[in-house]
Amino acid sequence: MATETVAPVKPRLFSADEYHRISELGILHPDERTELLDGVIYTMCALGSRHIRCVNRLTRWAVMGVGDRGLVSIQNSLRLHDFSEPEPDVVVLRPSPDDYGSAVPGPEAVLLLIEVADSSLGWDRDYKLPRY
Repeated sequence: MATETVAPVKPRLFSADEYHRISELGILHPDERTELLDGVIYTMCALGSRHIRCVNRLTRWAVMGVGDRGLVSIQNSLRLHDFSEPEPDVVVLRPSPDDYGSAVPGPEAVLLLIEVADSSLGWDRDYKLPRY
């Protein structure tokens, strides 16, 4: 009996630069909430009213508490490495002369990171937290 060799199948992973290019080309809809983790593009859950309220309150608290000693970034990209660029809900970053306009901030810039987990607790705790 002949044996059949099966070639291993691997997913195509995307770098953060490719992810941005895909977005610029309009392949990802501008209103579609996505993030890149370990080279995979994930569609994020829609934001519910409790999630929005919590992020708004945290934003107010962070801005008042940080003042000009840092930059409060809300649901913006954070480049963990070349294949991961999540969008945490609230991040307090070290001050930057251009407010990170020239590059996506990396882990070295983070002073505080908060993920609000209303309907996404399992995902945030079990998948995203170890990567942060």
